[in-house]
Amino acid sequence: MAQAKDGDRVKVHYTGRLDDGTVFDSSECGEDDCGCGHGPLEFVIGSGQVIPGFEAGVKGLSVGESKTIHIPVDEAYGERMNEMVAVVPRGDLPPEMNPEVGQQLEVTQEDGQIFNVMVTEVNDATITIDANHPLAGQALNFDLKLVEIL
Repeated sequence: MAQAKDGDRVKVHYTGRLDDGTVFDSSECGEDDCGCGHGPLEFVIGSGQVIPGFEAGVKGLSVGESKTIHIPVDEAYGERMNEMVAVVPRGDLPPEMNPEVGQQLEVTQEDGQIFNVMVTEVNDATITIDANHPLAGQALNFDLKLVEIL
């Protein structure tokens, strides 16, 4: 039976958990025909579309095979970086903006590059934004099942 390898387009069902058991994402919601849009994740192994540890976990699987993998921080989203957190004066924001904790914003750098940040603190004078990935600094665990090699 064929095993997933670099260059293969694959479909994988997964459930992602933190080390404390908290589920942070899943391709299966548990409801038939729920319309939630979830389904197996499709990607090309070796293309960099998913984190390195996830790709490595799928390599070598045969269709229908399942396994659980542990991805250390450096093979997931990396360590949290304090330099990716900024405190911004409220006066620098558009006057109509009413930021709230948990809100995601797009920020454009001087070079035109756009990236996402999350508002983590709001007060009368400033807001704090964090450009770290929400899972940065976390080791991740995935239950994987290879659905298809395309």
